Amino acid sequence: MSSFSQLLRRNRNYRYSWLGQIVSEVGDHFNNVAVLSLAIEKTHSGGVIAALMLSRAIPAVLAGPLAGVVLDRFDRQRIMIASDLVRGFVALGFIAAIAYKQIWLLYLLSAMLMLASPFFTSGRSAILPTIATDDQLHTANSLTQTTGWMTLTVGAFLGGTIAAKFGYQAAFIFNSLSFFFSAFCVARLRSPLGNFRAIHAPDRNLNETKVARPWHEYREGLAYMAGSPLILGIGLIAVGWASGGGAAQVLFTLFSELVFKRGAQGLGQLWGTAGIGLLIGGAVGNRLGKKIGFEAYKRTVFFCYLLHGGAYVVFSQMTHWGWALFFMGMSRAAVAVSSVLNWSNLLKHVDDRYRGRVFSTIETLNWSMMMLSMLGAGTASQHYSVRAIGAVSGILSSSTAIFWGWANWTGKLPEPRTVEEKEAIEVRDISAA
Repeated sequence: MSSFSQLLRRNRNYRYSWLGQIVSEVGDHFNNVAVLSLAIEKTHSGGVIAALMLSRAIPAVLAGPLAGVVLDRFDRQRIMIASDLVRGFVALGFIAAIAYKQIWLLYLLSAMLMLASPFFTSGRSAILPTIATDDQLHTANSLTQTTGWMTLTVGAFLGGTIAAKFGYQAAFIFNSLSFFFSAFCVARLRSPLGNFRAIHAPDRNLNETKVARPWHEYREGLAYMAGSPLILGIGLIAVGWASGGGAAQVLFTLFSELVFKRGAQGLGQLWGTAGIGLLIGGAVGNRLGKKIGFEAYKRTVFFCYLLHGGAYVVFSQMTHWGWALFFMGMSRAAVAVSSVLNWSNLLKHVDDRYRGRVFSTIETLNWSMMMLSMLGAGTASQHYSVRAIGAVSGILSSSTAIFWGWANWTGKLPEPRTVEEKEAIEVRDISAA
């Protein structure tokens, strides 16, 4: 933890980014718990929960490619601030859904929130290598992800408690204010270059003075990913995880409300326990990332996905609430280790000029598969038991390990050169010529 505190003390930019992240993400989880609990309270329908999840997933999928192009073309800081401000005003609209007792408003507002979200989330990933030095990057990534899981824990516990005791309006108001605070923090970031635009080669400079060709520029990003086996592999295992992970998002609410009959407070406890597992896994991932080499990293990811899926299957069959929470925590700890290690490698190896498109593409692929998974879980909940769907979800999530292990053991995941190594090779080639 000393590396985390040193980073916060010494890096002003990261400190502001971190403070905004804490408040904003706690507010997000207030919103999640409140919206899902309100919907299930009014309808008692797994189909409605799946529809709500889809109303969030579909806009994120549609906005992702455009967000990537915009983030690689314009000032990333300004795009992130605009995203926060839009979401701050949209979040206030959820109060109207309570006043008018209209479920369709929950769908609409959820869609609007997620339409703006990729412009911020992909932007935050894209600027991280800019506000952290090479030596700080793994620690900054670990702290960013660990903080996200910490806010999940705190936000879920508090969100469930506050929604139960003070009403859903309080949760929605805090969510709105959290976006405005995040915008303030992002506005405090400073770049030595005076802006947070992507750095491009002179002959490939994307900027607002040139004719925009969004689809052409997005395809360039896809080609870049396809040309790097590791980057493509990380994106694909995220898709594999989402094949069961999307269903898990729907099942959280169903397990709390219908299986264990714990209500909004139980949902908060379930999300909170998942957050604790993620925190533990994040700490382990941070330590491992500083000690293990590239080959050990790939083997670790393989075993983590197997443990993650297996523990979720066990969770789905538990009849005792305490043991169910324990195995949920174990499942999330395993996936957190792999997430920290994977994301650190992405931040290290992705070229700055493609970061917006790479991170938004992975987010889009992830949301696309989650959308299909949520749709499947919502439909299946009308015909099969929640426990059976949970077991299938865990098996699907861990199946991604098979792809990763095959790619690794057949030599299809070599370590890519860093940007600095590529530049050194280019300089030697020029000198030799």
